[in-house]
Amino acid sequence: MPEQTAQTSSGKTPVDFWFDPLCPWAWMTSRWVLEVEKVRDIEVRWHIMSLAVLNEPKLDELPDQYREMLATTAWQPVRVVTAAWQKHGDDVLGPLYTALGNRFHNDGAGPTKEAIAGALEEVGLPADLIDYADQENFEFDAELRASHKEGIDKVGQDVGTPVIAVPGSDGRQLAFFGPVVTPAPKGEDAAKLWDGTLLVASVPGFYEIKRTRTAGPDFSNL
Repeated sequence: MPEQTAQTSSGKTPVDFWFDPLCPWAWMTSRWVLEVEKVRDIEVRWHIMSLAVLNEPKLDELPDQYREMLATTAWQPVRVVTAAWQKHGDDVLGPLYTALGNRFHNDGAGPTKEAIAGALEEVGLPADLIDYADQENFEFDAELRASHKEGIDKVGQDVGTPVIAVPGSDGRQLAFFGPVVTPAPKGEDAAKLWDGTLLVASVPGFYEIKRTRTAGPDFSNL
């Protein structure tokens, strides 16, 4: 994991972003953060977390369909991404996440093995990384769980993906889940949401702001 510092080597403020490629809401938030990167002096650093790992202790409490998905499909993309990260370094995470997300979410293919294979080909990674999707004794399970734990420990077990962490003005790290937003704002709208999110996240004792969601993710402007 990269050391948590107040600046990256480029002199920009690091924004550490934990994602599961399966999650459409994390995908929307990730596209927003990339918009923020264009208009604020930040640099996104990508990390893996896993909805399958997160929900392991409570599978018996979930609806049958969701339980089945978490026990099977949810493991495949995150294993492939973890293997790519371990074998080819941090720099592959952002491009691979984008290639996967475009297929899973924007194009509507869903998290199929065909979509994963296409993403690997797009970013120039070895095709045999797809073999990790169904690896029962996953070679990099410890690394996946360590990355997940690093992110979720910053915000607690009652939230999901994404998790974002940034250096605070007092030197301590600010971390939060979300924000959940659709469609992903662009330009100055993206910057305003970023500034406001950091403002509320920096207030001691602030925990949650929420309103009823009336629609699913809007991928039309991505």
